[in-house]
Amino acid sequence: MPIWKAVVLGVIQGLAEFLPISSSGHLVIIKEILGVDFGSGGVFFDVMLHLGTLLAIFVAFHKDIAKLIVEGVHILIDFFANIGIFFQNIFRAGKPYRKVIKTAYRKYVMLIIVSTIPTGLIGLLMSDIVEVANGMVIVPGICLIITAIFLIIADLATPGTKRPKEVSYINAGIVGTAQGLATMPGISRSGTTITACILCGFDKKFAVKYSFIMSIPAVLGAAVLELKNFDSVTIVSKDVTSCIIATVVAAVVGYLSICFMMRLVRGRKYTGFSIYCILVGIATIIYTVL
Repeated sequence: MPIWKAVVLGVIQGLAEFLPISSSGHLVIIKEILGVDFGSGGVFFDVMLHLGTLLAIFVAFHKDIAKLIVEGVHILIDFFANIGIFFQNIFRAGKPYRKVIKTAYRKYVMLIIVSTIPTGLIGLLMSDIVEVANGMVIVPGICLIITAIFLIIADLATPGTKRPKEVSYINAGIVGTAQGLATMPGISRSGTTITACILCGFDKKFAVKYSFIMSIPAVLGAAVLELKNFDSVTIVSKDVTSCIIATVVAAVVGYLSICFMMRLVRGRKYTGFSIYCILVGIATIIYTVL
């Protein structure tokens, strides 16, 4: 694949992964227009693009992620300590248990875990449907219009004030379910989850941050599942360079997109994205029908 096509795909992935316009849908459409076909190596290419945007998340939110990892380890330590205390109390009762969820970041860790469960289950159940949908250009067209509807709802909804301590595990489950449904090409993961967060009463800035950070286990999980197909992947040597370039471009553009979205949440400005999704969706449907 020519370098310029790799750059285009990297830019599309970096922009559309974080802007609420669906990276998967745009990649399906752009690959059709550019005539990009990696053959069996397409799986590897898509995984690398997503890992590129994953790197952007780690860079943009490195402080939050570091705290989440530290608190996650402390949760495990306190959990196993409580198991030990349980057995000690069998023989000599009286030793108090440690409070496990005692900070906002520990609650944050648990919320992400709860959100990841429905995402994973739905992703597994819909994997065959999504695979078929990725081969039908009309599907992203329809789903982009659905994304536009979600964005209109997000603009109309009254922003909440919930931060990690106020967010319930039911809220986290709802947002995780929304992320699972967004595996369909054309349904924006960020747009869908941000809308779900806002409807659940999340603070707008926290809603965007939560949407991005909660994608980490989902992307890593999807990448691990795709590993089973790598034994049948054949990559032409000249395409390796294109893949690396596309991944780097996706990471850089993705980081800039995250910065833009964090500033965008100061006002209700999703209308432009919803109009864009409607126009691209309609154009894609017309393109496939004619």
